[in-house]
Amino acid sequence: MRSQFLLAVLLALASTLSAQQPPQTNSSVLDANGTAHITRVIPVPTTISSEAQTSLRRPADAEHQTRAERRTTTDAWQTRAGEASRKAYPVNIESLTIANVPVRNILPLEDKHPDHVLINVHGGGFNSDSGSFTESIPIANLTHTRVVSVLYRLAPEHPFPAAVDDTIAVYRELLKTYKPAHIALYGTSAGAILTAEVAVRLKQLNLPLPAALGIFSGMGDFSQNGDSWSMYALRGLTGSLPVAGTQPRSTEYTGTTDPKDPVLSPLYADLHGMPPTLFITSGRDILLSGTGILHRAFLRSGDDARLIVFEALPHAFWNDISLPETKEAYGYMADFFSQRLNR
Repeated sequence: MRSQFLLAVLLALASTLSAQQPPQTNSSVLDANGTAHITRVIPVPTTISSEAQTSLRRPADAEHQTRAERRTTTDAWQTRAGEASRKAYPVNIESLTIANVPVRNILPLEDKHPDHVLINVHGGGFNSDSGSFTESIPIANLTHTRVVSVLYRLAPEHPFPAAVDDTIAVYRELLKTYKPAHIALYGTSAGAILTAEVAVRLKQLNLPLPAALGIFSGMGDFSQNGDSWSMYALRGLTGSLPVAGTQPRSTEYTGTTDPKDPVLSPLYADLHGMPPTLFITSGRDILLSGTGILHRAFLRSGDDARLIVFEALPHAFWNDISLPETKEAYGYMADFFSQRLNR
């Protein structure tokens, strides 16, 4: 009896240990609906920098924060990351209010283009600020151009179209000083989405469009998720990966607006005549599909739209200035804006 008990304990222990081991084989089974149930072993690729390989080996941070906790931790991180960015890309920073909207005024140490301005709308899921420093400081330094980062009102307290309205208010005010041919608008993640939304709304209002757009890891359709949304988390292949379709769609930002509203979801807008636009994404970006789909919509409309896809890296990787790929990405962004505004 005792030996049978010990054998049962050992078998149970072995089963537990086996369950804790990651799978070592690939498998894929399609169910009746065509949904793929996949077990896939994906090593860290050698096609990226050693620094990026190290980054991919790090597990995701703790998730399931409250909104207040997310804002607190994101603000603290953005301050630290902004300081690091400023050491690598020296600039001067001011806090201003333009058209009653708070902004960060990022000034290059040598302003070679005083008649030019870049407008940044930061990322952060529309409910926090994860980019007003990190998205603006390197670009101001590299382009030698003023960057105004709009601190638009956040959701869910201020759902769509509050962020669009705030950005357009700043844009209108800057039009009093700068020619539209000397203005560019860009953003990452939520800011990339907002960039396209603002451009569509400017066209509806018959306001002159800026000379260039930068849509860096975004999308243009709130009515449905792209394929990459089912495969990746914010940190790529680490972190919470809920089964697609099992979670209710968030309406924090969209509110009661129709998901196919052409401003909220520019994929359904008339995109003909959009400014030249640079799209950037990466191979493990949760918004890889969204970026690619919107890029193709610009192409179908006859617009000048170019797309750069970085290998293997997760969503908005360029917020990590330690990566060589980040330096490369900033270079593409800065060169694109400089070329368009200096014509």
